[in-house]
Amino acid sequence: MKKENPLLDKSLLFAARIIKLNKYLLKEKKEHIISKQIIRSATSIGANANEAIYGVSKADFIAKLQISLKETAETEYWLRLLVLSEYISETEGKSLLDDCLEIKRILISTLNTAKENK
Repeated sequence: MKKENPLLDKSLLFAARIIKLNKYLLKEKKEHIISKQIIRSATSIGANANEAIYGVSKADFIAKLQISLKETAETEYWLRLLVLSEYISETEGKSLLDDCLEIKRILISTLNTAKENK
């Protein structure tokens, strides 16, 4: 039976939401540049978090989570830009941004704990 991991679960669901956003941006808004950027950064969050779980050392674990954190910051930027440029509504942007910031908080907490126990 799979043990629950809030970071992995939330980052996977967030990536799925971003993939749906990407489809919308491409089909409805004909936007190609930002949609490519946000899909790369948002899907990288969970991919690197998953890699961290299988890290060969504590340092590797921390390094992969640091990458996830950087990708979260980049995704946050693209979401804010999509709202400001009116590609998505403030409501949709807030919902996605809230999820992004929740993942960011989990990453920061996990990294702080890992660094304290190093």
